[in-house]
Amino acid sequence: MSKDDTKKTVEKTEATQSNASKEPKNEAEMSEGKDGAEAKPAESVPKGQMMIKVYSPFRSYYEGLGLSISGANETGPFDILAGHHRFLTLLSACELDIKAVDGSEIEKIKIDRGIMYVKEDRVTVFLDV
Repeated sequence: MSKDDTKKTVEKTEATQSNASKEPKNEAEMSEGKDGAEAKPAESVPKGQMMIKVYSPFRSYYEGLGLSISGANETGPFDILAGHHRFLTLLSACELDIKAVDGSEIEKIKIDRGIMYVKEDRVTVFLDV
């Protein structure tokens, strides 16, 4: 190996070690954004409840905790409860029924079409798409 080859190898090793030291070491560092600002922590959802968001490009219809959401797709009506597996569907014209956490109030939203996505007790409904 020549002196130049040895010098290049040392430079590569130092660069690799320098990059490794920049990797986050713990969850707090991992949650920071690229500019060092703290990323918004994921909102925890109480057991037996779901975070439900229903919105269109220009309006938010519902955002909050709920016990269930009911809708309809091409195969018929269905309900989503806490603990539901990952789910994606095109919604048909129907009325979305959202049961509030206290159980006494049901929010009704009449829709023409939409997309519903369910993941880890979070339900997102996009309307007018």
